[in-house]
Amino acid sequence: MSVSHLPAILQPKEEDIQMMLSAGVHTGTRNSDSSMTDYIWRRRNDGVHILNIGATWEKLILAARVIVAIENPEDVIAISARPYGMRAVLKFAHYTGCQSIAGRFTPGTFTNQITKQFREPRLLVVTDPRTDSQSVREASYVNVPVVAFCDSDSPLQFVDVAIPANNKGKYSIGLLYWLLAREILRLRGSVSRSSEWDVPVDLFFHRDVEELKKNEEEQAAKLEEAAFEDATPETAPAAEATNLVAAPPAYDAPPAGDQYQAATSW
Repeated sequence: MSVSHLPAILQPKEEDIQMMLSAGVHTGTRNSDSSMTDYIWRRRNDGVHILNIGATWEKLILAARVIVAIENPEDVIAISARPYGMRAVLKFAHYTGCQSIAGRFTPGTFTNQITKQFREPRLLVVTDPRTDSQSVREASYVNVPVVAFCDSDSPLQFVDVAIPANNKGKYSIGLLYWLLAREILRLRGSVSRSSEWDVPVDLFFHRDVEELKKNEEEQAAKLEEAAFEDATPETAPAAEATNLVAAPPAYDAPPAGDQYQAATSW
């Protein structure tokens, strides 16, 4: 798959397209916004809209070029109020050097200078323009451009660079932020295009606390079972040996005549 508007060096590889398809980046929702019709490829029989992956890759490259154009990486803020995007936002900020706001966005962060968490960014990266509508609206008040991952039903008001993608699945969100961070580092020259990025995409995926606890309990139970199985063959012969040593010697009863003679001899 090739994107006609991009040079050969920025064309997606087959592995990238396969990862996007397996993560469900192209899967939209049953509803669609009128401003997203240009990014919708078709509609399935069950009513789910399918997004154009070529447009997704093209907008990812454009967003990476916009972010790299800012001199100070800390002037970029990545925001996600959706739980599935919190870990991805934190990892994206860690590897690209930008700031992040994971969780609830405090109103007045961009407009009220009295607040302690007041910030003056030059660019905003938003996971969902509907969930993060407060930050998008405040960014429009202070003339801050917004880059947003937009689903088929997402509003594009106050959004400057819309990346058509599935912004509701945890694998899709994690992969999108991983691809964006990788492209930013490649444009900066930190990562070579000839070699793979050594950061796995799994680090950007959301992890449920309950699932982690269950996995830890299962692993602990397996370790206990393995330790018990390893200990049982060694203890069994030892127990048999102790039984043999501790057993009293057998008593040989004398014949009946000897017993009578011993009893009458006194």
